[in-house]
Amino acid sequence: MPLDDILFDCEEHMEKASEHLKQELRGIRTNRASPALVEHIKVDYYGSPTNIRSIAAINIPEATQILIKPFNPQDIKAIERAINDCNIGLTPHSDGKQIRLVLPPLSQERRLQLAGQCKQMAETSKISIRNSRRDANKLIDTEEKGGIITEDDAKKGKDQIQELTKSYETKVDELIEHKKQEILQV
Repeated sequence: MPLDDILFDCEEHMEKASEHLKQELRGIRTNRASPALVEHIKVDYYGSPTNIRSIAAINIPEATQILIKPFNPQDIKAIERAINDCNIGLTPHSDGKQIRLVLPPLSQERRLQLAGQCKQMAETSKISIRNSRRDANKLIDTEEKGGIITEDDAKKGKDQIQELTKSYETKVDELIEHKKQEILQV
């Protein structure tokens, strides 16, 4: 496998780890309501787990409310059950046609818990990035031993992979810092 392909693969895996972190962070609550808090919740929809966003419209009428309006009114009970089962800390209030989730103000203790949760997500993402680096370095070593890549190219490739790793870890740190600022601001 040529060096460029190894670098491209490595960067692609690191980018996926970074994107996954972004998606996870969308589901962490800040001071404002967001559809991302509930859209990933799986509802038992005719025997198969389905995302809420596939079976209901999710709106934000106020900064502290989420309004879920099922496309089919019979699905309200299943959606309520799924919200209660997922432990997001919100109690659904139903009027028979729609579900309203009211977000209580965050206490300082809860804000710190959420910031800690973000930090754990960042570590998981960084581990994934480092694993991509390790795999790419192993592949370079294998190609070097097989005589496909020269020793100098292998060294340059490993240096480039290290630079990629540093840049993606910095990107993760910036994402987390931004999210922590959102969570901790009052």
